[in-house]
Amino acid sequence: MKVPVSLNIKEKQESLEILNYQIRSCERCRLSVTRKYALPGEGKIDARIMIVALSPGSKENMANRMFVGPSGQALDRLFHAAGIARKMIFMTNLVKCMLPGNRKPESHEIELCGQFLDDEISIIQPEVIVPLGHYAARAVLNRCKADSMLPDDTGSRIVFGHLLLIDGQKIYPLSHPASLLYNPSYEADTIEKYKKLKTFL
Repeated sequence: MKVPVSLNIKEKQESLEILNYQIRSCERCRLSVTRKYALPGEGKIDARIMIVALSPGSKENMANRMFVGPSGQALDRLFHAAGIARKMIFMTNLVKCMLPGNRKPESHEIELCGQFLDDEISIIQPEVIVPLGHYAARAVLNRCKADSMLPDDTGSRIVFGHLLLIDGQKIYPLSHPASLLYNPSYEADTIEKYKKLKTFL
């Protein structure tokens, strides 16, 4: 899908409707066999902030909505603490279909779905892209040709909460809210990093 360099609201809506249809009907990989829904992004079409998570969970796969499970509840707490609301941002996933058993994404799945992410970024034209977690951060930086800024494995944490400027695009990687489900002690520090989101609005 070729997206014009600059779009008004109507053009954004029309382009997004076409893209969303392509996402929902996608059969590029075997995830189309195991999913119930392929989830397009959702939220404010002229948002200044685009959240990029990894993939839908089981509850999101059943509800056809983003962040409706336990991770969504944690995200809502973080947003509330930061003084922002979901309606103020655009949210999407790197991989549009649920990963069976919450397994790690495979490289070809990231690459194929990453093409949809490229189109979403071109349409929404966010001022700040906010990848959540290691895999989303690696993929976004890789697609910006800046993957060398993100070390392998858990070394990705060194950039969480730090604003990066790459070829004019601001990228602000954050930890995924799901991390708080396993490490509640991180919540205070995570809230401080999420609070910076309001300054971008």
